[in-house]
Amino acid sequence: MSAALRRSFTSLAVPNYRRYFAGQIVSLSGNWMQVVAEMWLVLTLTGSGLAVGVTSALQFLPLLLFGAWGGLLADRLPKRTVLTVTQALMALPALILGVVTLGGAVQPWMVFALVFTRGLVNSVDNPTRQSFAIEMVGADRVVNAVSLNSVLIHSARIIGPAGAGIVIATLGVGPCFLLNAASFAAMLVALRAMDPSELRPAPAAARRQPGAVRAAVRYVIRTPALTIPLGMMAVVGTLGYNFQVILPLLARFSFDGGAATYTALAVAMGAGSVIGALAAGAHGRVGPRLLIAAAFGFGSAALVAALAPTLPLEMAVLVPLGAASVTFAAGVNSALQLAAEPAMRGRVMALYSMVFLGSAPIGGPIAGWLGESVDPRAALVLTGVAGLTAAIGAWIAFQRQAAARTAGSRPAGRPRRWVASFSAIPGEFARRPPVAAEADDPPASDRGRARVSEPA
Repeated sequence: MSAALRRSFTSLAVPNYRRYFAGQIVSLSGNWMQVVAEMWLVLTLTGSGLAVGVTSALQFLPLLLFGAWGGLLADRLPKRTVLTVTQALMALPALILGVVTLGGAVQPWMVFALVFTRGLVNSVDNPTRQSFAIEMVGADRVVNAVSLNSVLIHSARIIGPAGAGIVIATLGVGPCFLLNAASFAAMLVALRAMDPSELRPAPAAARRQPGAVRAAVRYVIRTPALTIPLGMMAVVGTLGYNFQVILPLLARFSFDGGAATYTALAVAMGAGSVIGALAAGAHGRVGPRLLIAAAFGFGSAALVAALAPTLPLEMAVLVPLGAASVTFAAGVNSALQLAAEPAMRGRVMALYSMVFLGSAPIGGPIAGWLGESVDPRAALVLTGVAGLTAAIGAWIAFQRQAAARTAGSRPAGRPRRWVASFSAIPGEFARRPPVAAEADDPPASDRGRARVSEPA
């Protein structure tokens, strides 16, 4: 195993994270099995593509509406305890759906209601999991841990649907839901087996602090190291990360294929995603240049994919596109965890989840409308434009921050060349002492010392 590949797995040296990793791969695979089974069940019951779209939207809508309050709970309560509760609760909708499906009593409204219920629990579970990584491995290994989480997610996106296809073909849809319900036991065992003394819990936010969510939004707005990455993810997450909609349309209408074609495209992109996550983990650092380069690479690859004339070429382009997409998402995730003060981290990661996953009910219909009324390639063009727009906007914002810090260090009026101005942007985020508290901020005793600020 090369040194770079060994570096990709350094966070597994932490026993708590190793247990968490093992539990996650089982539960995430079960979750993706359930997603595929839900879509197939709704399509079987209704024969409506719109109903399938509604099912997908209901999964993420609670995160968009309530994710910030879920992050507030993550800041106020012990994250290991919160995850134990949410993982147990997420098994219930899967169990109920499996029972009513096998009993022959399932109706479309039941699926919609249970999907939305699972989404409600996920609006607390997701920001808690996002902010829990740094408590398990510490700031030095958080970039590696986030990258390994990306490996988990995208590996599960291959294992889960493949398992769902086998189970549906041999046993039917109902057992998929029961298997997913059982998969949450792996996470519960992993959380129970953790050693609490090895965790690095963040100071809890004030329990009865009024306006805590608004305080988090104001905190993000006045912290460029948070504002710029979140802004990038808002653009790319809403208009770019809609491949669950784009790939099946591309397979059906652009390449005149069926399920096998769609699977081939999804596997190609999933393989690239795993490669990108391992590369990000081996790099072990994150900074403005990495975010800009990843967004630019993502946008450029999407535009090339929109022009690919044949299926083999499309699959070849989807590999680097998947790699760039995960490098960008993992980079933003790591940057936010490092930049956020510990008492604010849950709410900051909730905002990340809202713009990353919660934007799906907005971007998905836009991509679907373009794919159906214009051409699936038009949706890929929109994806590419979103990536390039995020890269250019972030380059301007980070460059202005760097220029403000170095004003007077070069003769007035001398123009900067593009390459020179890009090289002036720091490769890593710099650390600084916490800012002065505002009236509705957490008390000073709740602030972390290792805060990451805007580029110095």
